[in-house]
Amino acid sequence: MKFLFTLLLVGLVQLSMAQTPKINEDSVYIRQHYTKMERMVPMRDGVKLFTSIYVPKDIASGKKYPIMLNRTPYSVAPYGDTLYKTSLGPSMLFARDGYIFVYQDVRGKYMSEGSFEAYRPFIPNKKNATDNDESSDAYDAIEWLVKNIEGNNGKVGTWGISSPGYYSTMTTIESHPALKAASPQAPVTDWFMGDDRHHNGAFFLMGTFAFISGFGAPRPVPAAKARPGFSAYGTPDGYEFYMKLGPLKNVNERIFKGENRIWNQLMENETYNEFWQSRTPVPHFKNVKPAVMVVGGWFDQEDLYGPLKAYEGIEKNSPSSSNRLVMGPWIHGGWARGKGESLGHIRFGSATSEFYQKNIELPFFNHHLKDAPDPKLPEAYIFETGANQWRTYDQWPPKNSVEKKLYFHPDGKLSFNPTPESVQKGKEPAFNEYTSDPARPVPYTSEIRVIRGSDFMYEDQRFASQRPDVLVYESDVLTDDVTISGNVFADLFVSTTGTDADFIVKLIDVYPGDAPNDSPENPRKAMGGFQLLVRGEVMRAKFRNSFTTPEPMKPGKIEHVKFDMQDAAHRFKKGHKIMVQVQSSWFPLVDRNPQKFLNIYKADASDFQKATHKIFCSGNASSYVGVRVVE
Repeated sequence: MKFLFTLLLVGLVQLSMAQTPKINEDSVYIRQHYTKMERMVPMRDGVKLFTSIYVPKDIASGKKYPIMLNRTPYSVAPYGDTLYKTSLGPSMLFARDGYIFVYQDVRGKYMSEGSFEAYRPFIPNKKNATDNDESSDAYDAIEWLVKNIEGNNGKVGTWGISSPGYYSTMTTIESHPALKAASPQAPVTDWFMGDDRHHNGAFFLMGTFAFISGFGAPRPVPAAKARPGFSAYGTPDGYEFYMKLGPLKNVNERIFKGENRIWNQLMENETYNEFWQSRTPVPHFKNVKPAVMVVGGWFDQEDLYGPLKAYEGIEKNSPSSSNRLVMGPWIHGGWARGKGESLGHIRFGSATSEFYQKNIELPFFNHHLKDAPDPKLPEAYIFETGANQWRTYDQWPPKNSVEKKLYFHPDGKLSFNPTPESVQKGKEPAFNEYTSDPARPVPYTSEIRVIRGSDFMYEDQRFASQRPDVLVYESDVLTDDVTISGNVFADLFVSTTGTDADFIVKLIDVYPGDAPNDSPENPRKAMGGFQLLVRGEVMRAKFRNSFTTPEPMKPGKIEHVKFDMQDAAHRFKKGHKIMVQVQSSWFPLVDRNPQKFLNIYKADASDFQKATHKIFCSGNASSYVGVRVVE
């Protein structure tokens, strides 16, 4: 253990030493070329928002620059006119190209006045100054900036990652005329359907507890520092911690004591009710005027749903708008840091993040804000994992992709052909079954860790495939490449001995046994038989017919459970296999389902029960995973 700690410490020191010269170089450049000022910018209702502004020094010679605005709930630190950020803009390419950079603490966070509301509902028909939302706050901020910041050229762009991505999204709704370009990146788009806090109604426990413990803590008055999040785990093992914590209601009883408002809101809104519906911007993407470039990562552990649905929503509700999608091989925010050459033991063959910053992001903003030549960016710039190649499309999903079904077979086979009718005996369709025990849930990772991390998104799945409560369906060795581009979804026919259940489906690329080592820096890591998670998703079965009105499952009855697994762009190479795993727990990434129909947020320890689940795979009850195959 001491040896491993020493190795980790040495690695961190080496990484820090490698990054320090670059950070110092950027810091020196910023201080030499930018002047910082801090202002309290008034909103229409009189509330003032703390705003940090970096202006190029050469505006004194008459030069004019566009404004890049980033609105954030995560602090504009450092605070103080003499304290500077070590990097400016989406990347330092922007700082060296010349922009006015503006960072603003959103209402109710850090040094801004007002009360914070997580993802405030948009108000379509505002009647007075008190009818405000994130769109109106952005409008008021831009109005003040273009009128009061010397040296601006009257054009504004917005960007942000994660929650700041959501705030960038909101700038496009009823946008200010000066806003010419926006790039919501991994934008939070729906906290119930697929981002951060829930997926298809299933509560994402591990990430939510850790994040909300700090993010939702009370802030009585403006302050430069937030209250720290929970840290008293008492163990390095998150699986152990959350098992001992027990039912969700114990979080308030033992830890938060009812003081964390956002946690309370989560616990009070178990279904997709008006509270959640009012917080998604998707229905309001009408008459979007600025050019939009939505960015996301295929291995995003938090907000893969957001960019895909934001792009799709603009396409549907504002089809004449300039709207683009960029998806690369990145974890959450990975395109803004590092080179993007690899994740874990998976290598991508090029510096994908640097490529994006130089050839996609900067040209997009320069064209719309500086009248630079049109870079002729495609509608969709997509990195195809497996093939490790960038693809360009004039629509997403691409025109040359067709929907196909990967059918489950009772003998554990996976095929584009359904189970032969001869396999079914009697009236009941063929099936596979397993017993799910909430007292021994399937872990989401083989690692011992207390903070969720991102490694599970590209982790070898062999640790799960060996459990008896995980069903495995595997194709024959592929004789040709199979490339998928577009939506992935699960279409299951199931039954249970309980009255509720979770169903987790994972689409996996199985490397051949003699696969070459993709990680030369770690020669002990063999890639032969590696099971790469391409896409994984969970569905809480009580929401199978309606996310607003849950329904119990009837024990023994065959039920249809269909759900969105989000998009993918991946090539399963010749010689590989395609695998699907099905299970009913993914702990503690997702909270445990008691497998009894009730409000899980109010469940007692005695409500949790074992249940046997059947996955049917023949006749009219043929379960499958749907993919779009490029032909």
